[in-house]
This record gives sequence, C-alpha cells and structure tokens, in this order.
Amino acid sequence: MPTYIALLRGVNVGAGRKVPMHDLRALFEKLGHANVRTYIQSGNVVFTAKAGAPARVRSAIEQGIERDFRLEVAVLLRKPAELARVLERNPFGADAYVTFLDDLPDKHRVAALDPARYRPDEFVVDGRNVFVRCPNGYGRTKINNTFFERALATKATTRNLKTVTTLHEWAADT
Repeated sequence: MPTYIALLRGVNVGAGRKVPMHDLRALFEKLGHANVRTYIQSGNVVFTAKAGAPARVRSAIEQGIERDFRLEVAVLLRKPAELARVLERNPFGADAYVTFLDDLPDKHRVAALDPARYRPDEFVVDGRNVFVRCPNGYGRTKINNTFFERALATKATTRNLKTVTTLHEWAADT
C-alpha cells in the first residue's frame, strides 16, 4: 500500500473554507486509508492509501471533501520520494517556499516567465515544483499560488520548507 502526501489547496484560509483536521482525518479513514496524520491547519495529510491508482485516490478525496464539507478543493498528491527530491533540489535553503504544481507546466509558459521582474523575490521552476524565496515575506509577494496558476495554467499550492521537511519525515516513517 503506497504512502502519499496530500496537499489541499486553499483550506482554512478564509471564511467559509474551514476544514477541521479531525474531520479531515476521519474522511480519509472513511475512504479506507490508514496511518492518517494531519500537519497544522492548512490541509497537509500523510497517509497510506488503500489500493488504487493515484488519480482515483485523489478523485475520491476531492469528492469526499465536496460531499462532507461542501467545498471544492484541489488535492495535489506527492509520494515520499518526490518530497525527498524537492528537499535535495531546493536552491534557496531555509528561506525557501515550495509551490507544488498539479501538472508539469508547458515549457513555453515557463520560458515566458522573467524572474528578474519580481526582485527581490526569486523563483525557480523545477518540473512540477517552484522554489520561491521572498525576503520580505511570502504574504507580501506577488509570486503566489494565483500568480503561478495563471502563468503556468495549472493548479498550485505552496508550503514553507519546515512543512515540506516535516511531511517528508512523517511519510518516511509510515
């Protein structure tokens, strides 16, 4: 049974988008998953999936969230090895944020981005991940989820390095 990390886009970030982590864990268990752990309140779940292709696992989670919480939420799945590669390839060290992309972005869209326009903020697109450094804080940057979703035509969700590291450690222990 494979271990996954589910990264939920846009939960607990405003009125009407509340998903209690206890209830989220219960949903995952109701779907037949095991070893379910949530990390902080922003929709991070490490779990062992019951049998099924990743696309089916994801679809069932998204449908369950819509049914149980009446929210349309994008769920991005990663495997532990993928998070290990993220940590290895991080060019910004402890200051990094990682924007996880749902799809591999079109190379022409990536080439059209000019990181110099956003200084002092920096970013590097690396496959289905974008490494972001914001010296003035992520809350003040223009290179956020919405920016990358529009520029790269895919869903995105961002986590700080501490969260990515913790999720990787938890997944490795599962």
